[in-house]
Amino acid sequence: MQVFLDRSDSDRWNEECRKVAGSFHKFGLCVVRDPRVNHQDNDSYIDMVESYFEKAGQHFYDTAELPDARPELSFQTGITPESVEKARDHEKIANRLSETDKPLTMYPQDFDAKWRFFWPIGDRPAEIKNKLPKVIPEAFPQWEEKMDNWGNHMINASVTAAQMAAVGMGLPETAFSDRMRLGSHLLAPTASDLMKYDVGTAFAGFHYDLNFITIHGKSRYPGLFLWTRDWKKMACKVPEGCLLMQAGIMFEWMTGGYVLAGFHEVVYTEQTKRVRD
Repeated sequence: MQVFLDRSDSDRWNEECRKVAGSFHKFGLCVVRDPRVNHQDNDSYIDMVESYFEKAGQHFYDTAELPDARPELSFQTGITPESVEKARDHEKIANRLSETDKPLTMYPQDFDAKWRFFWPIGDRPAEIKNKLPKVIPEAFPQWEEKMDNWGNHMINASVTAAQMAAVGMGLPETAFSDRMRLGSHLLAPTASDLMKYDVGTAFAGFHYDLNFITIHGKSRYPGLFLWTRDWKKMACKVPEGCLLMQAGIMFEWMTGGYVLAGFHEVVYTEQTKRVRD
């Protein structure tokens, strides 16, 4: 379901709010078109992080060193290399699903083959900000500007969607967004080495997210799979000019299960390889 984040028509706005609430309830996700977002910024952002991950990955393979990693801060800022993160074990859930809807994640699980970069975004309390400083890679003079630019697009869209969901559920408009203020928002681009690994690799194992809403811009590669509330598996296809939002476990807790955290995984598929080639 695609909704429009546009307050200019109050009747349409209320209808869109009901659609947002209904989509999160039924599917655990929502696809939105936000007129404030310039998606050329996404292209510029992806260009930069692709170049960064290529250089960082090669440096790591050659030297086993990553100057931008902060393991002493549990990798909560800066770069996280492959084979560090592992999803919680959801094998019991996976085993209950039909063959068509099973994840491709193998059990017992291996560590995720993806790379990640955590960039704190938005205002937050000083004591938290000081504990998680921003890591700015060398040789990328526009890093802070481009990360903040795209990250703020993501926050603004998420806040508006949270307000719409609240209205659509019959709650005060700021029921969710007030609790997002000064939150530990992170812009978290991920990368995968499509030359090192083979088709079938789980770059991000079957899991749900720990936050309130996870928001994605349009990716250049397929491989993200989502599960709806009724455990139907579907390949993610974000329409041009749109953003994908998926509920995390905080959304589930705050709504008492009216919205469920959405499960997903990222795997290396034959289609991913065709796009690579």
